Amino acid sequence: MPRKTIKRIMPAPEALRANKKLGILGSLLHDPNLFHINRRSAAGAFAVGLFTAFLPIPSQMIVAAIIAGVVRVNLPLSVALVWVSNPITMAPMFYFAYKVGVWTTGATEYAFAFELSWEWLKSSAVHLGPAFLAGCVICGVVFGALGYCGIRLLWRWSVVKEWQKRQKRELNTPAAND
Repeated sequence: MPRKTIKRIMPAPEALRANKKLGILGSLLHDPNLFHINRRSAAGAFAVGLFTAFLPIPSQMIVAAIIAGVVRVNLPLSVALVWVSNPITMAPMFYFAYKVGVWTTGATEYAFAFELSWEWLKSSAVHLGPAFLAGCVICGVVFGALGYCGIRLLWRWSVVKEWQKRQKRELNTPAAND
């Protein structure tokens, strides 16, 4: 069942409350609803986490935590899902977002060679920026919605399977055969 799997891998609420970096959230961390795992909170957390993973900003985890608190979904899961965009996956994700942005906005696609410098970033932002930002928002919304729907469907499928197992056990018990 998804609830058991999610509970096993998520940190304890006390550990998150003790984290000094999350102190910016203040009393919000004391809301027990942010740590419940049910179909709604898990699906919402997937939407928040995947949307935030596509935002090209620093401190994505803090943004995900704030959004999770505002929309009242599972905070640890939202923050953990931000790590979909990590140093290994970030380049392909953002390149894909740029391609989506070019395709949806009709902007001219520029060939570029990445350089790790402030000058390159400033000059590229003018040409690449609008399509890139549009692609990031579009990908964030689409993948967030897919994550939301996917978890809702997975959770429903899991509950149906558990009910079917329970019914099968009840039919096979000796009392039911009398």
